[in-house]
Amino acid sequence: MPTTLTVRALLLDMDGTLVNSDAVVERCWRRWADRHGLDGDAVMHIVHGRQGHLSMALLLPDRPMEQNLAENRDMLTEETADTDGVVPVGGAAAFLRQLDGLPHALVTSADHALARVRMDAAGLPLPPLLVTAESVGAGKPDPEGFLKAAAELGIDPADCLVLEDSQAGIAAGLAAGMRVLGIGPRAAAHGPTHHVPDLTGVTVTAGAEGVLTVSLAHC
Repeated sequence: MPTTLTVRALLLDMDGTLVNSDAVVERCWRRWADRHGLDGDAVMHIVHGRQGHLSMALLLPDRPMEQNLAENRDMLTEETADTDGVVPVGGAAAFLRQLDGLPHALVTSADHALARVRMDAAGLPLPPLLVTAESVGAGKPDPEGFLKAAAELGIDPADCLVLEDSQAGIAAGLAAGMRVLGIGPRAAAHGPTHHVPDLTGVTVTAGAEGVLTVSLAHC
């Protein structure tokens, strides 16, 4: 039997949740690791789900934040220009079609330009509400982005379901007081409320009084 959840809004991460951009992230961040004499595998363990300058601060803790911010701007330019291998996560297109007209938002650590480029490269429509890196003062794992999306949708955080793949994103959703549906292999180890391998078995139907029923066939 599928697992069934009742919610009022869905808050969606992008990378690893809707879009598989791992090829780009690997290329860009492993080059960065090489330039700084860091172990590439250790770097990749940190960077998923976080804004770039926050990852840099964890990896190079003695470096001034101004330098991290400047290098992150270069990294965003590099990532935005590279769409080779960017593809939708399984079931993402059909899943987003189900959300047309229902309360939902994209909450991503990418900036607005990168979000547009990656969603377009994956052939996916942008949700009407975007909460991007420019929208928040504190990135994931801080809950600010998810709380801001809930407030803009006018939905209580407890009635929101977050879809996430990364440790930072899952932590942010839980800190916001929301249930979290982990998507894909990275998510399982980080304590989401529920977990599915991809979006192919996730269905959303609208009921009375704004209640959405989310069914998880492969939970």
